[in-house]
Order: sequence, then C-alpha cells, then structure tokens
Amino acid sequence: MVSEQITITVSSTITDIAPDEWDACARAPATGTAPDPFTTHRFLAALEASGSVGTGTGWHPRYLMAKRGEDTIAVAPAYLKSHSQGEYVFDFQWAHAYENAGGRYYPKLQIAVPFTPVTGPRLLTREGCEEIGQAALVQGAVQLCDQMGLSSLHITFCTDTEAAAGEDMGLLTRLGQQFHWENNGYADFDAFLAALSSRKRKNIRRERAQAQSFGGEIIQLTGDAIQPEHWDAFWTFYQDTGARKWGTPYLTRAFFDHVHETMRSEILLILATRDGHPVAGALNFIGQNTLFGRYWGCSEHHPALHFELCYYQAIDYAIANGLTRVEAGAQGEHKLARGYLPNETHSLHWIADAGFRRAIADYLDQERAAVGEEVSLLTAYGPFRKTNQESDHD
Repeated sequence: MVSEQITITVSSTITDIAPDEWDACARAPATGTAPDPFTTHRFLAALEASGSVGTGTGWHPRYLMAKRGEDTIAVAPAYLKSHSQGEYVFDFQWAHAYENAGGRYYPKLQIAVPFTPVTGPRLLTREGCEEIGQAALVQGAVQLCDQMGLSSLHITFCTDTEAAAGEDMGLLTRLGQQFHWENNGYADFDAFLAALSSRKRKNIRRERAQAQSFGGEIIQLTGDAIQPEHWDAFWTFYQDTGARKWGTPYLTRAFFDHVHETMRSEILLILATRDGHPVAGALNFIGQNTLFGRYWGCSEHHPALHFELCYYQAIDYAIANGLTRVEAGAQGEHKLARGYLPNETHSLHWIADAGFRRAIADYLDQERAAVGEEVSLLTAYGPFRKTNQESDHD
C-alpha cells in the first residue's frame, strides 16, 4: 500500500493487534519501556473495552500498522472523528470555515490519544525503523483519507522530532503551549520554593496552609493501595468536573475499573479525605520520568484545595520519586505563578483541499509567531528569582 516492501493494515479494534507487537513499537529504545503510559496497548485497550471510544463516542478506532514482511515496524493510534471534542488542539474554526464554503469537514482522521493532551510519540516505531516507519504511517494515513474521501489528517501532541519529520513530508505544523514543572534537582519542596521570588514563595505557602486546613487529611495512593471504593469516589468527582467542562464526561465508569486492573502501578491517586470519606481527588499517571496530571474533581469546595491536590502534591511526589517533570494538563496560565513554565507543543495537519490547505498554512504561520512570542513573554515573567542577589528572606 505504501511501497514494495511496506504494507499498511487498518484495524477497527486493538484486540486485532497483539500487545507485545504494539508495545515493541511504543517502547523507547534507550530504556525498553514506553516514555508514558498513554500509547501502550493496555491504555488504548482500556479506552476501547470500556466504551470510552467506539460506537456513539465520535472516536472510531482505525489503528494503523506498518509491516515489512512479517515484522511489524510501526503502529499509530488513529481514529475516525465525527467531531473535534476531546482533542485539545482546537480546529472548530477550521471546520466552521470549511463547511461555510460548502465542504464537509467531518469525518476526519486523527492520530492521537483520546482525551489526553500529553506530548509523546504518535508515530510509534521499532528501534532502527524510525524514518521508514514514520513515513509509512503518514503515507498510509493520507492514502486512507484519500480512499475514504476525508477532509483532513491531524497528528496531535506529537514530539518535536516527529513534527520536524512530518514537515519534511509536507505536513503543516502547528505550535501550541502548555505549562510544565521541571525538577532542577530539588531536594524537597522547600528547595523548590527557594528558587522562586519572595512574593511567589509566600503565596504558595499561604495557599498550601489554606488548602490543608480543610478539616481532613491528604493521602497519596498508588498500586495496591488504591481500592475499588476510591474509584467510586473519584467517579463522582470526575462526573462533576466533566459536566461543568464538557457537558458530559468523556470516560465511562468502566474505564477506571480497567486501568485499576491493568495499570494501577502506573497511577497516583491523590485524595483529600475527612472522617475517612474522600471529598476531592486528583488522578495522575506515572511515566518513565514524568508525572502526568489528568483529572480532578470534588464534592465540596475548599479554598486552594485544587492547587494543592493538582499542583503542589504532584511536585512533592515528583521530587520524592526522582521524576524530572510534572505535566498538569492543557491550558491554564494560573499555573505560571505556581512554578509551571510554558512549553511548546506540536501537531501536524494534512488538508485534502488545496485552497483550504493554503488558507490554513497562512493561518498557522501567524499563529506560530504569536505562540512563540507568548511563550517567551510568559517565561520572562515567570515566578523564579531573576538574580541570585534577590532576597531569600520571607
């Protein structure tokens, strides 16, 4: 389908692909493990088996697999999309403009991890097959779009190296930003605070004290310490947040049961409890070097508890466990004052219609310049001390 040596297959269920075959492509060559849990067979299978993707969700799996002879050399999590929800790289305006011009934007093809705005490999390849594998997946995806008459292909939250490779293949590149915390070898949370300006340091201490005076205790749970009743409580929190943010939650209750069975050692659940009953919680996934904050919710509102559970407890865990980074999800300039600095994110786009492609390319050129400028500006106004001479006294 792509060349005389490489064949591309398309599967509508990940159960058609052996876990070892998929995960051999998802692993980082240097470590032999995936850099994050989200492109592993077990995570994608949990989304599918729980009904979080599939019929009625607008996310219809079309997993791509590139084979050279009998050997699988590359895979990609791909989905037919009938809407643009749950992607976090917003193309609603593109869809509106295209449909106003008489075109049909949906369905489109999305190479992504559903509901997961986390940068990571999207064109997964075996070691030594990076160039040929990535090219095969992109060519196969574009050919699938052509065969099905789809308007576009989108590869979201890809790595910067994938973005550069995709641009070389003629795809359009898009720049975004998120706020991440970096562990600069801090011995403890106080050492992190010492790197901040006095005003920001005082504010964080005040917020932590305020949050921890809610009348209960905050606990961190991972692995077998997480019990089914904890998921019952977190489901209540997640539903409340989902209803307020998206109208309906993206994930089903069954998803949390599936990841409990297959991934609980890769999960950090932070709960605020009072009299043994959770009143708020934050769900994180543990990567190779990074803690990924995913969802938060509460049944009671308490000042600054969101910041404590989602940001400060995550930093505590990262420092204690030697992780180098905390990614606390999409958007949120309020994270800047709490030690999370802007980082660029990348996506790739192929547009079938030549005229529309030119218009999108012009838009992306202007957007990239604006995003780059904003990242530089926000970094300059970050919370860290500008000079070593700045007072350390509170």
